[in-house]
Amino acid sequence: MTSSALERRLGLTDAITIGVGSMVGAGVFAVFAPAAAAAGSGLLVALLLAAIVAFCNATSSAQLAAVYPVAGGSYAYGRAELGEWWGFAAGWCFVIGKTASVAAMALTFSAYLTDDRWLQRALAVAAVVALAAINYRGVTRTARATRVIVAIVLTVLVAWTITNLAAGGTHHLPSFELDAGALGIFQAAGLLFFAFAGYARIATMGEEVTDPARTIPRAIIGALGIALVIYVVVALTLIDRLGVETLAHSSRPLHDAARAMDSSGVLVWFVAAAAALACLGAMLNLMTGIGRTSMAMARERDLPAWLAVTHPKYKVPHRAEIILAVVVCVLVLFGGLRDVISFSSFGVLLYYTVANLAALKQTQGRRFPKWLQVLGLVLCLALVATLTWTVLVTGVVVLAIGLVGRKLLRRPDGAGAS
Repeated sequence: MTSSALERRLGLTDAITIGVGSMVGAGVFAVFAPAAAAAGSGLLVALLLAAIVAFCNATSSAQLAAVYPVAGGSYAYGRAELGEWWGFAAGWCFVIGKTASVAAMALTFSAYLTDDRWLQRALAVAAVVALAAINYRGVTRTARATRVIVAIVLTVLVAWTITNLAAGGTHHLPSFELDAGALGIFQAAGLLFFAFAGYARIATMGEEVTDPARTIPRAIIGALGIALVIYVVVALTLIDRLGVETLAHSSRPLHDAARAMDSSGVLVWFVAAAAALACLGAMLNLMTGIGRTSMAMARERDLPAWLAVTHPKYKVPHRAEIILAVVVCVLVLFGGLRDVISFSSFGVLLYYTVANLAALKQTQGRRFPKWLQVLGLVLCLALVATLTWTVLVTGVVVLAIGLVGRKLLRRPDGAGAS
């Protein structure tokens, strides 16, 4: 009781800040270029679709979190409402999706520091190794650090937007011609959803916030609304300064826009610094969350039990974190930014599919109409179905590996449990 009471130290402002900080990171600096390549002139339509999906998922998460104020998010909700296998599917999708997210953030971090592709990958690997070493020693990002990072990033984004307005823009007006067709719009929405997925962090803080039944739902909706406003402003500024075609071919769009609007290079430096800070902070936060989720799943025999072992000195799930760092380094060395973002969306969208199903079945503590959960469920599956075939095949294989692995761990003879 005492330990739990001490842990409930985060209020509404802290929870919203952590949610915004989790969303306004790598996504805002990276996702608009591949999304523009997929959607073309329908970029804003795709952004709106991604926001609708995120809102539906947010209401499901908020409704479930109010009744199940425990750590674990949809992993816990799926187990409680649908059964252990559904909970495992959500947890496994979270782990694989967020692992890809870490790789995407590492690639974004390095892209804003250098043009050289090989040096980008080397810097990305170095960032992963460095943060894994920090995380190994039990140093994690705090709510105070999150507030500082969010304040810096938002300040830079405001200065970047104002500079574009002061420079007169280039008057590339947004278009709604939808030249990429429905498939392109849905593919772009799947990519853009990557930028919204951070609000899941709020739902996993059920044991840390004060008055979770009230705080978590309000924090999720509040953080999502703030992030949406930021993304719309950033998208409009990018379209105005670069145009959709140039944006689609940029590896660091905010950097390129800053260079176009400020010849002195000062704004470019600030944008690069903000991107690096946001990505590194989000990477540390995610690596911590993935390690803890893996440990929790291992304790339930959903993953090998040896992943639940904690370091005798630093008290962290060091085995899970080492494996995570190795996998992320492989993704960084051999994957492209669009590939890892797409794979992240694959995992996270299926994670929210379980959340929508659980909320749909939920009888106690209903706060939102069932049609929102049905819409969220349908849209999540639709966005997954329109991802590229390579991502779909890879995702299905990795998902199947997880399901078969759990089946082996659950053998009655217990041979696979150790």
